[in-house]
Amino acid sequence: MSMQQQTQKAELGQTLGQSMRDHWGLFLAEGIILCLLGVGAIIVPPIAGLATTVFLGWLFLIAGLVGLFFTFRASSAPGFGWSLLSAFAAVVAGAILLWNPFQGLATLTLVLTAYFVVDGAAIIFLAIAHRRDLSGKWQWMLVNGITDLILAGIIISGFPGTLFWALGLLVGIDLLFGGASLIAMSMASRKVVD
Repeated sequence: MSMQQQTQKAELGQTLGQSMRDHWGLFLAEGIILCLLGVGAIIVPPIAGLATTVFLGWLFLIAGLVGLFFTFRASSAPGFGWSLLSAFAAVVAGAILLWNPFQGLATLTLVLTAYFVVDGAAIIFLAIAHRRDLSGKWQWMLVNGITDLILAGIIISGFPGTLFWALGLLVGIDLLFGGASLIAMSMASRKVVD
């Protein structure tokens, strides 16, 4: 690792730590909200899964329509064809999720499994890489990353029976652990400020 990369890494860690100390109250509020949403999703996972599917369907549809609008407005810009294809794909994905949310729920469950694997690994690497900069806090990030990997294992082991309840339950558990880690990190940062 070059000297410049080491300096940038140290600056990133200092900036992250300072941000946590300066805004610990906002991180605490976000953690509490995530925990409440997580508990709700755990209590009614099929509804949470369908709500997630419909929400994502609308996001894709709106993003695709906005993308189409701006792509046609800038039709002379380079990459018009790729922009058009991307926006059209978002519209189609959104329409499919909204047309048949149960099928979309099954597909999203598979996508969520891949997300948990990638997100869990990334959080673990981030926690380990910044353990010196996030003293007293990095362990919570590590636990969150390991939890993501465990959740991916649960969904894979119960397939295909897990398709209709796993998305809501796993999103709920992830929100709960993510919120708990934010609460723990914000409280540790608060102690440093006090």
